[in-house]
Amino acid sequence: MEDFTQFCTSWRPQINRYLHEQISREVKQAELREGMLYSLDAGGKRLRPLLALATLKTFQAQVDLKPYLRIFGAIELIHTYSLIHDDLPEMDNDDYRRGKLTNHKYFSVGRAVLAGDALLTQAFFWLSDNNLDSSLKSALIQTLSQAAGPQGMVAGQMLDIINTGRTLDYPVIRQLDAQKTGALLQASVLMGALCAQANSSQRQHLQQFAGSYGIAFQIYDDLLDLQSTSQAMGKAVGKDAVAGKNTYPQLLGISQAQKKLQELIREAQRQLQALQLDTSLLDSSLDYFKQE
Repeated sequence: MEDFTQFCTSWRPQINRYLHEQISREVKQAELREGMLYSLDAGGKRLRPLLALATLKTFQAQVDLKPYLRIFGAIELIHTYSLIHDDLPEMDNDDYRRGKLTNHKYFSVGRAVLAGDALLTQAFFWLSDNNLDSSLKSALIQTLSQAAGPQGMVAGQMLDIINTGRTLDYPVIRQLDAQKTGALLQASVLMGALCAQANSSQRQHLQQFAGSYGIAFQIYDDLLDLQSTSQAMGKAVGKDAVAGKNTYPQLLGISQAQKKLQELIREAQRQLQALQLDTSLLDSSLDYFKQE
């Protein structure tokens, strides 16, 4: 089986094309469509739909993945909405995202809010408007809404806002990031598993894999914020410390944060091994966290 880098090279352009073509066709209001596409077309890793596709591929090696672009593309709509809203002056107040002016800087705050709202609701339209079995549709909608809403990402965003400027201990920061960052990554893997008809034991291992992946992702992002450049990141770096955000390097120090990252990677690998399948595709997704 190809590794995750090759898989991404093959499928990322197809995801990008699907997102652009479907929003262009389905959204009739010109200014709304323009705002949605501005952020969607800015690029990005497409990590969440790619993890969902890779999970499905792990269980069903010969599956035709193209019909699932609508299902897993919905996750990217949610992610993009969250970035638009995160960048707003009332949230993280960022000027650049993916090397471009943020949505509210390019258009206006009002237009950015509405573009995010539209992406959020369109995601659930896509999950209901497809050819999947109704019980599977329901399970997918429940999984994504729980991850994106007040049990997941939005709750994490609230914890982030109200605790800015306060020093939190490790368990609280981990809970914050498990919701704000990890919940949507976890939902991506679980949605792939649901489409693959994985059994409950397999889903449990995948949930734990994705849980470790999500925290590792945030630690890695925190380290990049300290060690990378604005040009490489496509956004401002070093802002978290200035803004009083709680980060793992701030709490643990860089060396211990790197150690915690490696522990999480090993735990994620153990959960994949427990599946007793060819998990090389998902296992190679952990190469994302390699440090120079």
